[in-house]
Amino acid sequence: MTTELPKTCDVLIVGGGPAGLSAAHALRAAGAGDVHVIEREPEMGGIPRHCGHSPYGMREFHRLMGGARYARRLTERAYQAGAALHCNVTVMALHPGGRVSVSGPEGLCDIQARAVLLATGARESSRVARFVGGTKPGGVLNTGSLQGLVYLDGLQPVRRPLIVGSELVSFSAFLTCRHAGARPVAMIEAGNRPTALWPAHWMPRVLGTPVHFNTELTQIHGKARVEAVTLRRDGVSRDIEADSVIFTGKFRPENALLRQSHIRVDAATNGPEVDQYGRCSDPSYFAAGNVLRAIETAGWCWQEGRSVATAILAALEDRLPDRSSAHRISNSGDPIAYVMPQFCVTSTVPPAFEAVQLRFSRSARGTARFGAKSYRLKSRPERRITVPLLQGDTPMTLSFDEAT
Repeated sequence: MTTELPKTCDVLIVGGGPAGLSAAHALRAAGAGDVHVIEREPEMGGIPRHCGHSPYGMREFHRLMGGARYARRLTERAYQAGAALHCNVTVMALHPGGRVSVSGPEGLCDIQARAVLLATGARESSRVARFVGGTKPGGVLNTGSLQGLVYLDGLQPVRRPLIVGSELVSFSAFLTCRHAGARPVAMIEAGNRPTALWPAHWMPRVLGTPVHFNTELTQIHGKARVEAVTLRRDGVSRDIEADSVIFTGKFRPENALLRQSHIRVDAATNGPEVDQYGRCSDPSYFAAGNVLRAIETAGWCWQEGRSVATAILAALEDRLPDRSSAHRISNSGDPIAYVMPQFCVTSTVPPAFEAVQLRFSRSARGTARFGAKSYRLKSRPERRITVPLLQGDTPMTLSFDEAT
């Protein structure tokens, strides 16, 4: 890895996960100038490097890989392509025009880049964000913390945890517990069905862990360590013993830097407002991966990094149209929770995002209308929905007529 930070560069990539590393590889492979990736962790790879299990790598390398091996492969490809990789570097501020203030091993400095790619990913919601009451003992953690302790540090931080959530990452937490020799007491979900695809919830059941739907965690009990939890279902509360609580999912884009900067944040996605090239309100900045919206798989973020890298190359060659002419792609509200990208500019340059991504706030089916096109949609929350991007010169609204 490289330690000396540049004062200037062609492309600065903030975040060394799948999106950032794939963009670095693509940029260098296409002949971009000096490309630097900065990562606040001691190693590149993002969330996958914390995961000791598969499946990773089918989209990217056409083979099944464990998370740690997958992260190493992404890192090696970016490095071998000629990208400079900097770990233990924290971004302090984003300034207009591509100037970024960072803190690294050599101290504080500014880096002036012709283009900056934000690929900072997403994070799970904490206990505080979920308004769970009770005492504050040890043994309350999220999936990322659990996986870091187990796979990176070789520890057994839990023995009989309660797993909160039923997203894909929840089953990743379950597999991590099993790897560490722990036996979860239960997995709970506030909704009436699993958030992940339906076969997933049979895995913990087959392995002896009950899965409870329509169930909420209301209290955590214990002093030095979690001793029990209070669950509520259909208005009835009961206590069960547990030595830890693992909060999973409910991801939010890692947007603290954006909130403190001049770059506009979309209220629905909590990520940056972007056009079809991944370009932010300040055209010196681009974004890819889960900072755009939470949450997609590592493979999907890898592909977004590659696609936005192509747009960055066009920007470096001054081939992208003026961002000031972009018009908004809006949505009609319930049940459409958000659309991404939020803007489109008329151009003949191929877009990084060939489709508008959206999600519903609840289960729904009906007809979506985007411009003169109609699409039959049926989906649940946390399912990716895409409709082809329409490039025009007038504002467009994506509306939805729910079937009765």
